[in-house]
Amino acid sequence: MAQSVMVMGTSSHVGKSVLATALCRIFYQDGFHVAPFKVQNMSRNSAVTPDGLEISRAQATQAAAAGIAPNVHMNPILLKPTDGHSSQVIVQGRVYAEQSAASYMHSDKDALWQAAQASFRYLTERFAVIVMEGAGSPVEMNLKARDLANMRAAEMAQAAVILVADIERGGVFASVIGTLELLEPAERARVVGLVINKFRGDPALFDDGVRFLEERTGIPVLGVIPYLPDLAIDEEDSLGLDAPRYAPDQRAGIRIGIVPLPHIANFTDVDPLFWEADVGPFFARAPEDLAQADGIIVPGTKNTMEDLVWLHATGWAEALQNARSQQIPILAICGGYQMLGMVVRDPDQLESHRVKVPGLGWAPHETTLVSPKRTQWVQGHLTDPWSAIPVKGYEIHMGRTVPIGDSKPFATVHPTGDALGRPDGIVIGQMAVVGTYLHGVLDNQGFRELWLNQVRRRAGRDLQPSTLSVDDLREKAYDRLATAVRGHLQLDLLYDVVGLKKLGDEHNGSVS
Repeated sequence: MAQSVMVMGTSSHVGKSVLATALCRIFYQDGFHVAPFKVQNMSRNSAVTPDGLEISRAQATQAAAAGIAPNVHMNPILLKPTDGHSSQVIVQGRVYAEQSAASYMHSDKDALWQAAQASFRYLTERFAVIVMEGAGSPVEMNLKARDLANMRAAEMAQAAVILVADIERGGVFASVIGTLELLEPAERARVVGLVINKFRGDPALFDDGVRFLEERTGIPVLGVIPYLPDLAIDEEDSLGLDAPRYAPDQRAGIRIGIVPLPHIANFTDVDPLFWEADVGPFFARAPEDLAQADGIIVPGTKNTMEDLVWLHATGWAEALQNARSQQIPILAICGGYQMLGMVVRDPDQLESHRVKVPGLGWAPHETTLVSPKRTQWVQGHLTDPWSAIPVKGYEIHMGRTVPIGDSKPFATVHPTGDALGRPDGIVIGQMAVVGTYLHGVLDNQGFRELWLNQVRRRAGRDLQPSTLSVDDLREKAYDRLATAVRGHLQLDLLYDVVGLKKLGDEHNGSVS
């Protein structure tokens, strides 16, 4: 059976996903065949596997760090909030139900737990090491009896648990000791090490803190991890929008304003803009901020209907119209693309109680939200006169967009492995407005250069080539993360408590 190590946190957003990503990379570098696993994740940031199934972006990122393709069994249950009260429940990559938070919490989860067990067995039959991630805190006492993602998962996997706390939040001693005190004795016995995360300054200043925790809990502190800014690793969910990388950028160069939709999804689509040297992207705070932008992004959303109503009601639609009248280039992705049309309909109320909302009225198309959801990778090329530029990305949407007048597609695409092409998106003018269903479109170096140069041209700036390879940057980011964590984690002790032998020992634990 595979050896399992599980990263749990004293609360949400303490760095569980980042540490799990680092461990995936470290084990991979050390010669192990390793896979990530998280029973249940809640996030609007999702990814599509090569076989067209949907999982959390965090586990897809961890799979990349482990040097493998993402697989649906790495995240068997994904909850995608559609509004403040309900979520789309995705089980093993497919839509399973739409449930309110209360309904989901109190529902019989036997079928979900069976799916989680089956997915874990699938991974243990194929990998030597499983890096598991918990969700939130393992001691949310009002939820604990129904919690699938933490100690119940650890027990299933017979996992060694690492408890992570974020010192930047303050109260690190209370959060660690309080969490351990609320665990049952058998659960606490699974905790083999503590990690203090996001420490700023000289770690030696926390030596007394390490001694206190070890003496008080009897559990070793495996490491004090420094605050690591600008990791260039995909954020797990919208809490990541508070990360320093998304702070307003004052660099000289073109300014790209991003509309902060209330139900924003897959916002990591804009990450490549934050890595371009002469580009200053920013999430706008108010509609009037768009007046300072040389180019604008309308991102994806998990609730096109409600976010479109929000655009009209709060002045954002007017600000976008003003930008368009000034010929400021606008790129709209997925839900943003749907908003460009004449109307969006939701006859089965898949996203909200509304059945029809007027669009921005820029594009001669109509969108109807229908099931099943389309989730697939596609590739192809832009339409003339840019047909020499290849493009690829992934689709995650329930909308079917139909032209009701003459329009020019953005690209011709086809699913991977299928040569039959179909049109995607729309181009208005010479890329004055671009709409596409392709998430990850800005990862494409050729298109990114083309669109940014259109922005530069409109702003009267010199045109620039794009030398940034997003794939290379992310690979280097995984290595940098692994190096940083190696330097502050007692890996020999970790290997010992997990029951692994490092490469060069008699057995290295890897399998083919």
